[in-house]
Amino acid sequence: MTLPRSAAEVLAEHVTLEVECIDRMYLNLYVPQLQRELGVVGFFRARGFQFASGALMDPITREFVAVMLRFVDQQGVDLVRFEKGQRKDDVALEYLSRFDADEGVLFVGVAQEKTGLWTTRKRHNPDTGAAYPWLVRDTRVVNHYYVYAVDTDFGPFFIKFCSYFPYNAKVCINGNEYAKRQAAKAGIGFDALDNGFASCDDPARLQRICDRLSAAKIDALVRKWLRILPHPFTAADRRAGFRYDISMLQTEFSLTQVLDRPLAGRVFFDDVIRHNLVLGRPDRVGLVFDRRVVTRGRFKTPGQFRTRVITDGVTPSLHVDYKHSKIKQYHKLGQALRTETTINDTNDFGIGRRLHNLPALRKVGFAANRRLLDVQRTSHDPVIGSDRLTEVCGPVIIHGQRKAPGLRFGDPRVHALLGCLLAFRLHTDGFTNRDLRTLVAQARGLPDVAAGSMTHDLRRLRLHGFIRRIPGTFRYQLTDYGLQTAVAFTLAHDRVVRPGVAAICDPDIPTPLRAEFNRFTQRSCLAA
Repeated sequence: MTLPRSAAEVLAEHVTLEVECIDRMYLNLYVPQLQRELGVVGFFRARGFQFASGALMDPITREFVAVMLRFVDQQGVDLVRFEKGQRKDDVALEYLSRFDADEGVLFVGVAQEKTGLWTTRKRHNPDTGAAYPWLVRDTRVVNHYYVYAVDTDFGPFFIKFCSYFPYNAKVCINGNEYAKRQAAKAGIGFDALDNGFASCDDPARLQRICDRLSAAKIDALVRKWLRILPHPFTAADRRAGFRYDISMLQTEFSLTQVLDRPLAGRVFFDDVIRHNLVLGRPDRVGLVFDRRVVTRGRFKTPGQFRTRVITDGVTPSLHVDYKHSKIKQYHKLGQALRTETTINDTNDFGIGRRLHNLPALRKVGFAANRRLLDVQRTSHDPVIGSDRLTEVCGPVIIHGQRKAPGLRFGDPRVHALLGCLLAFRLHTDGFTNRDLRTLVAQARGLPDVAAGSMTHDLRRLRLHGFIRRIPGTFRYQLTDYGLQTAVAFTLAHDRVVRPGVAAICDPDIPTPLRAEFNRFTQRSCLAA
């Protein structure tokens, strides 16, 4: 009996390049004191005011917007007003394709988005009736300014500033883009795979570059661009202690495994999906994330425990959820298996949100990727099948010369030949040209098959390893390799391909397969 293997075991034999890297990081920039009422009061007192009010916040907003617009003019970049539903990344890619400098601002975008902010409302003293402002938290749709730029060390990134108090900001970077920049500077040759690597001349050095992406380097990137870009806080504000701090909103940890047989990799991944639809169950999720999952009682673990298969075009992806985090796995651009752990709330793992906690979070993310592969099971190694198909269907090449043509799948002559071979498996003394020729003629509905034609077929079978000649005789025996392949070809052709095509194409006989095919084509037409 053949036991299922783990995905990690199969991949260990067929990966040409493996890279672990922080992928996308979405960071929050905030001034800690301005997230609470007394801190806001302290901010305005540091500016010489006795109280905090919306009237004092408005001039800061107007000055920030004016400085940002002047910055756009001085830099000579476009001010893009994003339309509702427009993909900002697509706009950025268009500008990036035309950008040929090592570093600089691509453009500045403006979008209205909902955000939390401080405002003041009028209240009255119950004794005197005098009015006074009162700080309250509110949510409004306000302008945000997206600065898309390229850094010499990190590559493309963006910073998004909210134009209203307390002026929180967001930063988005990509660790794989950082690794590409550093690899190029180090003189390491590589081929890119979107936001990853398809090949690399020195994988060990590349992995060391990925490992060296630290919280300190990310902090230095943010501070560098805060000095370059306009933002609402003056030098006096920063001297008073009102400086941006950095926390992690969303962090993706990717494992990219480039396969030596890309097409077989897709077959392998489809099989992994089919055998691992129960990964979302609490017991399996607990193994993947190395966390105890409680399903009942007062201390029940929150969140949905589910496995989802989402198809984008023809590319499926596997999603496993745990609290606010998830793992996504897919076949990347037909070349690599990509496993990504996305952590949206560090508290899911008892880790703080501030950037200095990145090393601890890194361990959780990368370990989850590895454990997922260890937990996943697959019934077969598709690369073996891919190699066998290539060997059988392709010609035999010896010392650069073509010695025998391939045995093409679907060729009636080939399938008759392979089917008749199976009749001689139990013949201990083998079979002759005439023995096989008689059966093949019957299988093909011919009165006879020429001896020369059968000699040609026997030579093909021998060079492909299906049969071997008994020494000193003109008799042949079927090999184990030949038995396995002949059975696989015959069953696949006679019991899968032929009946499947007939079930779909015969208009007169309704079959479940045809009904499913009709439903599929109808959905495709509606989607188009």
